[in-house]
Amino acid sequence: MSPYEISLVRASFEQLAPVADQAAALFYARVFELEPALRERFSGDMQDHGRKLVALLGATVAELDRADTLVPVVRSLGLQIPGPRVTEWQCANVGLALLWTLEKCLGPRFTPAVRDAWSGTCSLLANILVGSPRLRAAAA
Repeated sequence: MSPYEISLVRASFEQLAPVADQAAALFYARVFELEPALRERFSGDMQDHGRKLVALLGATVAELDRADTLVPVVRSLGLQIPGPRVTEWQCANVGLALLWTLEKCLGPRFTPAVRDAWSGTCSLLANILVGSPRLRAAAA
């Protein structure tokens, strides 16, 4: 990702911070709409899952320009995903749900350039998570 794309992701993530709880709720509703099978993996306190989501995104955003630290941080947080497997297809739908959530929460600030930057971030996250030991089995 370019420095400009990273700056767009960081700035838009900061804009999302005041509504992080609502954004997480929207995100999970959209994920479960796109991937109903994932609903059973997320029992219990959905606010806790939302906080974990925001932590994963925050760690990703903070380390976007440092691949040497980004990969281990995302992998360690990604291994906390409930259930045994996340497939590449599910990762793609989770990425779509995230983009949809950002569009809903950021409104007109979710410009085509911001969307492209977040699309790159989603692809990066998916590649890291599917490459992690626990999640790799699902892609095989």
